[in-house]
Amino acid sequence: MRPLLAVLPLVAFASCAPLQQAVKVPTMKVEGIRLNSLALPSGARPAAANVTLKLRVTNPNAVPVRLANIFATVVIDGEKGGDVNLPNVDLPASGDAYQDANLDIPVTVGTASAFLKVARGQQVSYRLDGTFTADLGALGRPRFGPFTLSQGAWKQAPILPF
Repeated sequence: MRPLLAVLPLVAFASCAPLQQAVKVPTMKVEGIRLNSLALPSGARPAAANVTLKLRVTNPNAVPVRLANIFATVVIDGEKGGDVNLPNVDLPASGDAYQDANLDIPVTVGTASAFLKVARGQQVSYRLDGTFTADLGALGRPRFGPFTLSQGAWKQAPILPF
């Protein structure tokens, strides 16, 4: 019952404007990105990169917001890497939620050189392209996006000795 009371100010405001104008879009920032390992192909198992993303999702709204889903595609040096799917993210009013995503991304012809650069301690670019779906109870489940959720440069200490 309390979550419904928390969105009553949004209901009053939403009656005066379209829903997506009444609710400010949460923002996402990558606080950290780390290549943990690179696995070579073996038998039926393809080559894969294990990557950890540390994400901060910020709610600019004065009421708590529940995100039913955050979906993003990781793009590394212009090549599609893998997907991130974060269900049920609860954002406090005017606050942040922190999420960790551990990904096993297939190494392809397009991403192999970027992962090798990162493994050697060199810089590559990354971006997360995706959508948010907010769960606003009686107000529905508006989807925001697609758009670039976050982007930046990725450089870390080398994990390969060569």
